[in-house]
Amino acid sequence: MPAGPTTTPAPDVDVVLARFHPAVQAWVREQFDSPTGVQIKGWDAIAQGGHVLLGAPTGSGKTLAAFLWGIDQLFRAQLPSKEERLRLIYLSPLRALNYDIERNLRAPLQGIRRHAELMGIELPDITVGVRTGDTTQSERAKQRRTPPDILITTPESMYVMLTSGYRELFNNVQWTIV
Repeated sequence: MPAGPTTTPAPDVDVVLARFHPAVQAWVREQFDSPTGVQIKGWDAIAQGGHVLLGAPTGSGKTLAAFLWGIDQLFRAQLPSKEERLRLIYLSPLRALNYDIERNLRAPLQGIRRHAELMGIELPDITVGVRTGDTTQSERAKQRRTPPDILITTPESMYVMLTSGYRELFNNVQWTIV
């Protein structure tokens, strides 16, 4: 008889959170009584550096689980030159979802920055950009000159970027969220 699905216990919350920058830890502890299981397991797996597939119901915190490690690492890193900034891509076929994701990223970015300021820690400015078929020509040109650290885009727009001279913008991408 085939074995059924197995589950592994979630790692200890404090052990996982200790891997994050102190300002990120403070923001997470302020926002949540306890992170969800998918967040704890996801952060643990992502921190180990492998490819990770998160599966959980809607509203369980998958998006934050996917983004937070990258955000943490962006805050810790020395900012590269403006041409080399793009390091995290969020790819979704839904334009409306992409704009929601951009808006929802502002809370953790601002909250983490606020905690860092309270701790007397200076963090780099992390920029977020959205690129869809609706993106104006002037915004596209701006993104080419000075790419955002985090790019939220559609598969179609990414294809256009990869085939129309924007390919070099992707040289330093470290994380891709689909």
